[in-house]
Amino acid sequence: MGEQRDFLNSSENSLSDYIEHLLQDIEALELMLQKDLFEKGITRIGAEQEFCLVTEHWRPANNSDEILSAINDPHFTTELAKYNLEINLDPEELTGTCFETIEKKLNRLLKKANLEARKQNSKVLLSGILPTISQNHLKLDYITNRDRYLALNEELMNLRGSNFHLHLMGVDELSITHDSVLFEACNTSFQLHLQIDPTDFISSYNWAQAISGPLLSICTNSPLLLGRELWSETRIALFRQSIDTRHISLALKDQLPRVSFGTKWAEGNIVDIYKENIAQYKSILAVPIEENSLEVLQQGGIPKLKALMLHNGTIYPWNRACYGVGNGKPHLRIENRYIPAGPTVLDEIANFALWVGLMLGRPKNFDDMATAMAFEDAKANFIKAARYGKQAVLSWQDELMPAKRLMEEILLPIAQNGLKSIQMPQASIDRYFDVIRGRLAGKSGAQWLVQNYRDLKKTQKTDHSLRMITRAMYKNQQKGIPVHQWPMVPSDKTLKDFQPLVGHIMTTRLLTVNEKDLADLATSIMSWKNIHHMPVEDSKSRLVGLLTWTHVEKNKKAQNNKARLVKDIMVTKVVTVPPTTTIEEALAIMKTQLIGCLPIVQNDELIGIITIKDVAPYNHD
Repeated sequence: MGEQRDFLNSSENSLSDYIEHLLQDIEALELMLQKDLFEKGITRIGAEQEFCLVTEHWRPANNSDEILSAINDPHFTTELAKYNLEINLDPEELTGTCFETIEKKLNRLLKKANLEARKQNSKVLLSGILPTISQNHLKLDYITNRDRYLALNEELMNLRGSNFHLHLMGVDELSITHDSVLFEACNTSFQLHLQIDPTDFISSYNWAQAISGPLLSICTNSPLLLGRELWSETRIALFRQSIDTRHISLALKDQLPRVSFGTKWAEGNIVDIYKENIAQYKSILAVPIEENSLEVLQQGGIPKLKALMLHNGTIYPWNRACYGVGNGKPHLRIENRYIPAGPTVLDEIANFALWVGLMLGRPKNFDDMATAMAFEDAKANFIKAARYGKQAVLSWQDELMPAKRLMEEILLPIAQNGLKSIQMPQASIDRYFDVIRGRLAGKSGAQWLVQNYRDLKKTQKTDHSLRMITRAMYKNQQKGIPVHQWPMVPSDKTLKDFQPLVGHIMTTRLLTVNEKDLADLATSIMSWKNIHHMPVEDSKSRLVGLLTWTHVEKNKKAQNNKARLVKDIMVTKVVTVPPTTTIEEALAIMKTQLIGCLPIVQNDELIGIITIKDVAPYNHD
């Protein structure tokens, strides 16, 4: 888990060498299965904890390298963005006390990270999507300076052939174009690993797929992105779209995205899963590989299958088949990739215990999944769970039932039996499952975030609301309170910020008019909505002018020309600023220019507006 490689761009020669090794690895894996070389008689679990780094003002930090160096612990490694790091936990033998062991070790490592982060004016936060991430944090300035990340960005952009497009519809709508893979960095997860016997791998893998929707429904924790209220677990759609390399065309082609739930139940063995992946997904990166996996086998060794693992690491199924070598012995495992980070370590370990319990407790009638359940139902359940969380209505063996009822009546008892099979003490089972039951009866992480966001936005600016929520998340995590017990966030207008930017306080829900609209219509809208400043755009959505309240008054007095257009009365010399402008700078510009508003422009597009009223609280003259 968590193996890091120095990636190289895929030249024609390096790619052909890599493909040769990839085919050798497939053949070697088949031979290993035939010779029954895989570890048996022992089961291990493991996990990877991704987490966010935030500043003292609860915004994304940019000092992951410095903090990683100060931590100086091999359990920690970099992530895609400078505001993320990852912990790779040591595998633990699956016994009755393993979850308490992992919980203690994870708390200790997070405490160590937080201690070093605080020395550098930062903090560690667990969050599926950090609420305070803005567009400013999704520029290449924030990508971690490592060859593997830069190469991955370059190759995915080359495959796409154009900018990525993100479109999400929830309570709000988000539609945006982005020119890097950094939207992927918004996602932080708690990835779970379970070792699987090779002879049971396909049944276990299909069962893992089947329970994904119900499990996700009670773990959702990521409803907010860029100030928009979207899916209950927005990570699912965001991750899929943020690195979607498929070309948009007029043809109706069934190409799979690199982030996928799949299209059918798995068949055969793990080699068939890998073959399907190689057939479906183009290799995008190559590294120099010296090991000949077939020769290693012939010499009595165990190959690392580096080419196959590299390919496997550039596709992102929500349940991923994994090969590994530990203590000189090969093993197979399933990686659960859909559980979000947070809200607390206790919540995460409760989710972990529930998943492992379900995997161990699989009823016999689900051994052959194709006869027990339609794959389409499992896939639909996963999407519905991501959208609606525990309020989703799911399909289970041809019966529709609320996610809460499915978990309480069917899946929790299965998981109980599964954990009892490893002699897990009933007190430990109760401790973790009480967290699950509390979440089922009370609030999930997603529901807590949404309730507080809606409540705070009644009296606070969007950015202020998001920062208060982020601060409350941190405080509750430090106390170790499971999310169903978190109190509501009190409104606090005194939340301090260092040199706030206009991008933090701008209004983004804009009413604009076209330069060719009738002036009477535009000024009427301004009057109806009590808007004192209205941006004017052309047919390509470029800012070309501005209407002010003065224009409304003048237009009222000039009723003799009903054909007058907006372009006939608008101001064409518009002063604009980028979102990274400080409020102090914006205030000075408005005073110097004697203007009451500033449109905010990024990449030649209007993204917001601030008025003198917005910046007045920051004026200390």
